[in-house]
Parts: sequence; structure tokens; C-alpha cells
Amino acid sequence: MTSSRLIKILAMVALAAALAGCQERRDPGFQGWVEADMIFVSPDEAGRVVKLNVREGEEVKVGDLLYSVDDDLQQADLNQNKATLANAQQTYDRAASLRGTGAGTQANLDAAVSALRVAEAKVNTSETQLARRKGFAPVAGTIQQIYFREGEMVAAQRPVLSIMPPGNMKLRFFVPEAELPKLSIGDQVRVVCDNCAADLTAKIYFIATTAEYTPPVIYSLDERNKLVYLIQARPSRPDALRVGQPISVYLNPKTPVADRR
Repeated sequence: MTSSRLIKILAMVALAAALAGCQERRDPGFQGWVEADMIFVSPDEAGRVVKLNVREGEEVKVGDLLYSVDDDLQQADLNQNKATLANAQQTYDRAASLRGTGAGTQANLDAAVSALRVAEAKVNTSETQLARRKGFAPVAGTIQQIYFREGEMVAAQRPVLSIMPPGNMKLRFFVPEAELPKLSIGDQVRVVCDNCAADLTAKIYFIATTAEYTPPVIYSLDERNKLVYLIQARPSRPDALRVGQPISVYLNPKTPVADRR
């Protein structure tokens, strides 16, 4: 092979590599963002937040105390029901004693038993309501956001804070109809975002069965692709991503997709 022919071949190879690099740079991938299914922790009844035991971004374990809401009314209700229970217990003891000596009737004893059971149930209810004035972590995760601070009133069943379990983070992205056959549930995809690690991947777990129009937050470079399908995937490293972060998703060349399995 002559030197001139070798130079031409090398030049062609370099040009092909340059064109491929340009194509890779122009390829925007499938556009999407990071979301998470939050766990919201809220009191059963309205009250004032008197103590916050956590801060945003803090890691918590199952059972950790998160917050406390004022419990004066619940404590008073418990005290009242305990007093009622004590009276019901005395009434029952007298009725049982009289029934044992034959001086009392079975009807009176039955009524005392019924009143005693009702009083015990009310005490149990009051104790439960009092215990629920404290919020404990139902799952392990990161405190994502605090909605009410110490001293603020929170309505019944309004979340005081939200927890993000690592396994609840997900990627949502859209693919044009023409690209849909290339993807399948269980496929691994490559995830790219600004200043993120180069080895981020995710596994597809949901593919929409119906199409929708391109969402306004996605700016497609090809206006012909108006119909897209929602895809959701679980990231392999959720700690490396943040909720709301924009991402680009590419087919992972190291993992064959559906039509290459």
C-alpha cells in the first residue's frame, strides 16, 4: 500500500470519527426529568406544631420521631375518660358484689359490664389520639420538605413534612412513536445530566399504552414527532440525582434492548 493511499484511508477514518462525534453531540437523547413518590406525614387532628426534630435533607429511619403537635386537649380528654372508667369500674364491682349475695339483679350487672367496656374503649381511643400527636417516620428516607414549622397551625391530615425513600425516585421521559419498539420493560438506559456521574443508568419499569402530545416542558428538535409515549425508569443510583432535575436518556449500548435480546 502506497503512502498516499494510506494517508487517504486515515483521513477518511478521521472524518468518519469526527462526523460520528458531531452526531453524538447533536443527539439530545430522550428528554425528561427526575421525580419521586413522596411519603407525606400528617396529624389526624388539627393543632400547633410545638417541636420539629428533623431538618430538610436529613436521613431518617423507620420509627424516628419527626415532630410533635400540641396535645393539651387530647390529654384532658384522656383524663376525663380515665375518671369515667374509674367510676364504671366501681359501679361494676358493686353490681358484681350485690349479684353474688343475691341482693342485685342480673340486669344491673349486665348494664355495669356494658358501661365498663364502653369506658375502657374510650380510654383506649384517647390514648391512641394522644400518641398520634407525635409523628414518627413510617419509612426510611430523606426529609424532602417541611411544610409547617414550630409555632404554626396545621390542619387535620395536612402533611407537616414529606419523606423521600430512595426506592421511590423515578425518571420520567418521553419517546416518539417511531422509537417505541426499541424499548421494553426491564431495559437498561443511560442517564445524562449536568455535572452528573458518567455511569448513571436506570431500568425501565413502565411504558404508557396510549400516546399523548409532546408536553410543553419538552422542547423537541424534531417538530414532526408530536405524539410521544411516557416511559418511567428506576435509577440505579438515586442518591446521585435530585428531584426536578432535567435529564437526557440514551439507549445503553452495553445492554441490548428488546429487539436485540
